[in-house]
Amino acid sequence: MVGPVIYTCGTAEQKARYLPPILKGEEWWCQGYSEPGAGSDLASLKTRAVREGDHYIVNGQKTWTTLAQHADWGFFLVRTDPDAKPQQGISFLLIDMNTPGITVRPIITIDGGHEVNEVWLENVKVPVENLVGQENQGWTCAKFLLAHERSGIAGVARSKKGVERLKALARAETVEGAPLIEDADFKRKVAELEIDLTALEVTELRTLAREQAGRGPGPESSLLKIKGTEIQQRLTELALEAVGSYGAPSVRGFRDMGDNFSVGPDHAHWTAPNYFNMRKTSIYGGSNEIQRNIIAKMVLGL
Repeated sequence: MVGPVIYTCGTAEQKARYLPPILKGEEWWCQGYSEPGAGSDLASLKTRAVREGDHYIVNGQKTWTTLAQHADWGFFLVRTDPDAKPQQGISFLLIDMNTPGITVRPIITIDGGHEVNEVWLENVKVPVENLVGQENQGWTCAKFLLAHERSGIAGVARSKKGVERLKALARAETVEGAPLIEDADFKRKVAELEIDLTALEVTELRTLAREQAGRGPGPESSLLKIKGTEIQQRLTELALEAVGSYGAPSVRGFRDMGDNFSVGPDHAHWTAPNYFNMRKTSIYGGSNEIQRNIIAKMVLGL
């Protein structure tokens, strides 16, 4: 997501340096937003950047940093004016993840995977030229990025593929000798999911039309985030419901006993890890509760 920010807010030099390797997939980026005490209330972040000559000295901690263990670069929100109002004292920095003073520590999630991390920054020197936008005005860049991120989180195409996989799974599973897909109750649940997904796709197309017309995403990005993640979670819930107890051996902890306990059909083994992993979707990118507050304020005027 850093590409659109650099394209919109960056200097000509920054665009020439960073955009080509992003487009070619030659450099991997991570996002340094959340902190242990600043998640949904992101503006309360405390990671500090102090300017010393032609460098910033950065100290602080970030958490839930996705795939930071593989990242070449990170884009970080840092506080550059501790005396300003929260949103007005934040800057947007691009930081080389190989810079001395950066430590990446894994956070193992409930599905057993290493996807997220905590990142420690201790006296990290960052060239002033890596500042995107103006000092203390990074909140503008952050809001721009989040609006596009939330639109992307909707994941309509991915959920369409998920529905196809769910139907295939339901055709393979049986209830009293008949395919699960023919069970009236389960069929109703799948149909309701597809109806919601179709409605979400229409909202996404409206958002893309705004983008094409030169207007960024508005409050509908919050709608996309809420409904998109709810659909993603329901997909994994129905998949786990379909395979029943066959999903249990893939739960974290079973493997720690010296065997992976692979029982049941192969298509069942991914259902439990997916279910647990997708619990995060309603939290990251701004929790769904926060998105409802945004809709209440910007759409309903409450």
